Amino acid sequence: MRAIRAASAALLGAAALALTAPTAAAVNNTPYDFNVTPSTVAAGGRVTLTAGGCPSTTTVTSGVFDTVTIPRNGAATATVDWDARPGAVYSVQFNCVGRIGTLDLTIAGGTSSPTASSTRTATTAPPQGVRGGVGGSFDGMNTAEIAAGGALVAAAATATVLVVRRRSTDRQH
Repeated sequence: MRAIRAASAALLGAAALALTAPTAAAVNNTPYDFNVTPSTVAAGGRVTLTAGGCPSTTTVTSGVFDTVTIPRNGAATATVDWDARPGAVYSVQFNCVGRIGTLDLTIAGGTSSPTASSTRTATTAPPQGVRGGVGGSFDGMNTAEIAAGGALVAAAATATVLVVRRRSTDRQH
């Protein structure tokens, strides 16, 4: 009976470790300085894409503009599609010598130039929830953070095993 409890506690700890491990797609660990300026733009607007430090050309793709090639340590501009959804956040992917970096591009709620009817009448938008997003809480992970998280999960698993063992030995008659 004790072996089943210990095995289940170890399995639970291993599952917790596997679920807390970062995925390769979520981490942007490139040494290059990728940038999208501005980070919020209206549909039909233009953005400047830069790839500082890249030793060769950089290919930039997104679902909101055509593929752009940035020259070595240079910049390029892209025009956002007119049918981009206001308020949507699109992923912009930079590829420099096989190293992938991803940034977000937010589409502004209105158009880039006001129309005659919008200057005469005021409209009220329906209330929406807060778009919290990840904000500044996620800036990639480094080896020290991964090691510290793994150590915490291992400590929790070890403590679980010790508590289960102690409880089972205390209950023997």
